[in-house]
Amino acid sequence: MNRRTTWMGLAAAAAGLRGLSAGGPVHAAQPQPAREVVHSDVEWRKLLTPAQFDVLRKGGTERPFSSPLDREKRAGMFSCAGCGQPLFSSKAKFDSGTGWPSFYEPVSKSAVDEQTDRTLGIERTEVLCHRCGGHLGHVFDDGPKPTGLRYCMNGLALAFTPGAA
Repeated sequence: MNRRTTWMGLAAAAAGLRGLSAGGPVHAAQPQPAREVVHSDVEWRKLLTPAQFDVLRKGGTERPFSSPLDREKRAGMFSCAGCGQPLFSSKAKFDSGTGWPSFYEPVSKSAVDEQTDRTLGIERTEVLCHRCGGHLGHVFDDGPKPTGLRYCMNGLALAFTPGAA
């Protein structure tokens, strides 16, 4: 079993077990940046589907291989499904084999924020939309060149717009 397969299993288990615990992800005490887009939970629930709300606002994880965006091959831009912030170009997308849309870099470092996440009892790096703070997924150091990073994103957290990337 390789490291990627192990992560997939852990993420799938966490997605199933999340409903058993009260509250959201357990994060290290970190200062939160001011957000350009701020809504109450009631407002977010009106703007998002229940599944998108669970992922973006509660730190949930969709089932692997469930997102059509994992198989998206067209040129275009992947943006935050919550606020429309451009996040990832199709030029940086690759097939990681994990079942989630994966990218080796965001469109800019200022598009996303990263913070420590210990939800599985291990330390990972969570990726958030800089504009609205929505949970997108996690970044790992087992990606392809040129960065060596794998931004493993939830398809539910993204909106795809075809066209020039």
